[in-house]
Amino acid sequence: MLFTELGLSPEALHAIDDLGFSEATEIQSKAIPVMLSGADLIGRSNTGTGKTAAFGLPLIERIDRGDRSVQALILCPTRELAMQACEELNKFSKYMPWVKTAAVYGGASMDRQISALKRGANIVVGTPGRVMDHMDRRTLKLENLRTIVLDEADEMLNMGFREDIEQILGAVPEERQTVLFSATMPPAILAITDLYQHDPVMIKVENKTRTVESVEQYYYEVPMGRKNDALKLLLAAYEPKLSMVFCNTKKMVDELSESLVSGGFKAAGLHGDMKQQSRTQVLNAFKSGRINILIATDVAARGIDVDNVDAVFNYDIPQDNEYYIHRIGRTGRAGKSGKAYTLVSGRRQVYELRDISRFTKADIAKRDLPDRSEIVEKKISRVSDKVISAINENKYPESRAYLDGILSQGYSAEDVAAALIGMRLSKDVKNIPEFVKSLPRDFGRGKTETVKLEISVGRRNRIAPNFILGALADITNLPGKAFGKIDIYDNYSTVEVPADEKDSIIEVMNGQKINGQRVTVKLYDVGRRKEPRRDFGGKGGRNDRGNRRGGRDDRRHDRTGRSYSNKNKRHQ
Repeated sequence: MLFTELGLSPEALHAIDDLGFSEATEIQSKAIPVMLSGADLIGRSNTGTGKTAAFGLPLIERIDRGDRSVQALILCPTRELAMQACEELNKFSKYMPWVKTAAVYGGASMDRQISALKRGANIVVGTPGRVMDHMDRRTLKLENLRTIVLDEADEMLNMGFREDIEQILGAVPEERQTVLFSATMPPAILAITDLYQHDPVMIKVENKTRTVESVEQYYYEVPMGRKNDALKLLLAAYEPKLSMVFCNTKKMVDELSESLVSGGFKAAGLHGDMKQQSRTQVLNAFKSGRINILIATDVAARGIDVDNVDAVFNYDIPQDNEYYIHRIGRTGRAGKSGKAYTLVSGRRQVYELRDISRFTKADIAKRDLPDRSEIVEKKISRVSDKVISAINENKYPESRAYLDGILSQGYSAEDVAAALIGMRLSKDVKNIPEFVKSLPRDFGRGKTETVKLEISVGRRNRIAPNFILGALADITNLPGKAFGKIDIYDNYSTVEVPADEKDSIIEVMNGQKINGQRVTVKLYDVGRRKEPRRDFGGKGGRNDRGNRRGGRDDRRHDRTGRSYSNKNKRHQ
């Protein structure tokens, strides 16, 4: 349906035309006439369907030109969403000078918000907590409120705003229009609609597919603890102009941001513990392209509206299937294609991603990580092309004088060129990690020569053999039976590994965590003084009785101190 068919004013249509829109989305074509009529509304629709325009356009149409009091209130779960909604309303009301908006949210100056409200804002957008603060101070007066909108109501309830929402709804005039938008309809949402809405019109918009068709989706299996290096490889290989990386925790956002920045990437993190000024600076830098990698939690990323994001990286598997849809929906916008990459470690995360694939009804294809050598070759080729192009176009004629000065010192032009190209390339390739790929799963079948490795955790770190075996199997991708005897000492442990793979195992395992302890791994020094130990497996171990009992004693190895074989164990 065209916007011109929805009963909107010439001023609103003019603004919509300036924004380049002509046809309304399904939620807009259904919701706008209902809201213009003044009826209560429940809109069930996912993010990215145009909800802001669906409630924003009728809101500005219903503003009384002669009334400077607050006539409409929009509640949002996050400050980013509140800021975004306010910006959109200002765009829609471009040719309506009587429409005045104000955004109120935590983490920003209360005095500035009070000044904005005193100037006569008739539409207020805010987060529940800060709205309550202004109501308590009497700086936000809602006696003349005509419409209240709850945007992303399910997310507000998930964030613990139910009491605030109910208190706000109970304090505004009963004769009002109440509009609620939500992606899901849990019982708590239905309870609010029963209490605070009158005969609401239900509008339900189901996406034909649960995910974005314009987004190509891939995943990479990465050994435990190597996601950081894998992400750097992908960023170096694909070089997205603008990308978002999603983590599940604020701590991981901070750690990953620090790692990427120290690796030469233009990156910054965004999460709820940051001060509002810092958050705003990061968002502005991302939107302007001063940084091209934004690392964020799901909640912090709400309300970020950037059309030219090339790629989304799921560093952590999202904790909710819907979050996956929200994440990858950040790319592939405005008619452009996008890519989504997910990093998985271990079988559990592979199964979790399969569940997401079934839920979204999307094909998430497996890919192998790119080789460092291929990335370096690509960068060399690009630098070579730029050099040849600069020569053909005579781009830097003034540089010949500088070259003559160097040549006069006895150096050849070839030496100078090689040094300059090397300096240019070193900038691009020095931070690309050398990634040791997982060892083949079928390795270790049959007899092979073994050597002992020493691992820097032992009995005092509450380490048991199953912790070591599990970590080795997960990180190296070798089956459990590829490893031999495991000895646990007070301060360290040893394990027998295939001799011809010792170097790869040492490289992969160094810096990993076993039972929460970061470890160093090296070849075992047989001349070292031995400590009292608990050994597990191998010839000469006292494992006969355990084997006759069907392996029951294996479960008691860390209490008895006996030596048992892990021959029949498999890492689960």
